[in-house]
This record gives sequence, C-alpha cells and structure tokens, in this order.
Amino acid sequence: MRATKFEFEQRFWIIGAIFGLGFACYSFDQTNAAEWLVHKLSNSDGPRELFLLRLTIAFGAALIFFCAFLRTWATAHLRTDVVHDAQQHSDELVADGPYRFVRNPLYFANVPMAAGIGLMASRSGWIFLTMGMWLFLYRLIFREEYGLLQSQGESYCEYLRKVPRFWPGLSPRVPSSGLQPRWGQAIAGEMIFWLFGLAQLCFAITLNMKLAGIVFLSSFAFYFIVVPMVKRRTAPS
Repeated sequence: MRATKFEFEQRFWIIGAIFGLGFACYSFDQTNAAEWLVHKLSNSDGPRELFLLRLTIAFGAALIFFCAFLRTWATAHLRTDVVHDAQQHSDELVADGPYRFVRNPLYFANVPMAAGIGLMASRSGWIFLTMGMWLFLYRLIFREEYGLLQSQGESYCEYLRKVPRFWPGLSPRVPSSGLQPRWGQAIAGEMIFWLFGLAQLCFAITLNMKLAGIVFLSSFAFYFIVVPMVKRRTAPS
C-alpha cells in the first residue's frame, strides 16, 4: 500500500498526470461538473443559471485559496526546500503550526483543491480527480510514516497516537514547540497554488477561458523559475 521510491520522487508529475487524465475525461463525458451541479440543484435557467454557474466555479476557487493557505502555513514551518524536494526527508519531525492539528496538512490540502479545480472538468473527471488524488496521497502518506517511524522511533509513535493522520482535529493535539514560521519563502514556494485559485476566479468572473489559461500557465512558469531559487536559499548550508 506504500508508495514506491519512484512514486515519491516523481509525485509532482504523477499528480500532474492525475489532473491531465481527469480533464481528458471530456473525451467521453462532455458535461461540465459545475454545470451539472447547477442543473441538479436548481431548476432556474437564463441569467439566474449563469449566475449560479459563476458562483459554483467561484466556490471552487475559494476551496483552492483555502488549500493554498493551508499549504503555505505548513510550508512556513517545514520549509520549501523540504516540501518540494524529490528526496524523502525523515530526519526531523515537525509538530508545529498545522502539524498540531493533522499529521499531513500538505497532502490533506490537495484533496479539496482537486475537488475545487475539478469543477472545471467533466462529471467523471471531477470524480476521477478527487478519488485519484485521495488514493495516491494515502500511498505517499504510508511511505512517509514508515520512514519517520524508522528514524524517529517512540517520539513519532507518541505523535501518531495524538494527531490525526488525514482529517484535521478542531483543536491542537500537541503543544507548540515554539518553531517560528518563515512566511516569505513559504508564499513564494506555494505561489503556484495561489495562482491556480486566481485562474479559476478569473474564469468565474469573466467566463473567459483564454484569460484563465494565461494565469494558469503563468503559475507553472513561476513554479519552475522561482521555486528552485527559493529551495537554494532555504536549504541548510
């Protein structure tokens, strides 16, 4: 059930493939997920239906922004050079910030983010994106937990007993260690997800796919140019 070393190292591209396959579902299912939801939940048509469609897509953008914040909060404590590194890091246990509420805030955030972005896909694509993301992330979680158990021993076992694996608790389960977050490097490292949300919000407001596409593509350009620079600056010397 644990992800292989290859899967962990190539997780960025595998997650990208999940998104690609999800949107490829349009090839046999042409009904957009957001439009389908609007039709199911409302009998209105005309301008009201268009307004509800915009509202549904904007709700997806709000989900993305929420997840971008959660990932940024987690990265502020874990560091960009660790979060976006192909290699697994099991030499240190971080139990501050969102890690006081849930053991895997970065992975948890990816599921509602997939559901939010999936509103731009077809009905079957939305389901595939959400479920495919959830299953793959659990495989990654099991691999990371195994590595931390090997390196951290009893201290990690105690953390496992107190903090939920995937669904966050409503209150912190462990006391703060006093670790100071580093927000600048975290915002830069997670900017790709903030731009995802902005792209979807642009589409909700304008229904202009070209404009949304420009913002979406700029997020990847930002990721591949800026994140390596941030990783070099935040990595321990």
